[in-house]
Amino acid sequence: MQHDTYDNDYIAEILRSVKTIALTGASPNPDRPSYGVMRFLLSKGYRVIPVNPGQAGKEILGQKVYAHLADIPETVDMVDVFRAKEYLSSVVDEAILMSPRPKVVWGQLSVRDDAAAAKAEAYGINMVMDRCPAIEYPRLNIA
Repeated sequence: MQHDTYDNDYIAEILRSVKTIALTGASPNPDRPSYGVMRFLLSKGYRVIPVNPGQAGKEILGQKVYAHLADIPETVDMVDVFRAKEYLSSVVDEAILMSPRPKVVWGQLSVRDDAAAAKAEAYGINMVMDRCPAIEYPRLNIA
């Protein structure tokens, strides 16, 4: 799949179908974008699981933080990546090893790595890159 643009239906279907989101790079700092997006997603009814090795065992917005995707004891539908683009490939590698695998890996604004996307897609994982669900959700009037 090319990742320069996305069909609105593709993004909308993802946002309507996922229920549980692992948010990598989650921060307890209310001034950080990951905190605001996590708060937004929680307000829309998603189950959001923060992932941050430095915060493991603590809570962010009332949700227990895990060190790694592999530590999450429940099925994850989507991995939202709030890490620098050079880490997207390693997040995809972690997602591939999850059982069951997430349906989607979503790279936040400026997070794009086409080789990582091709690897994820080869394992049946849909990719979105350089987009923010907290922007796309209201833009597409997801209900």
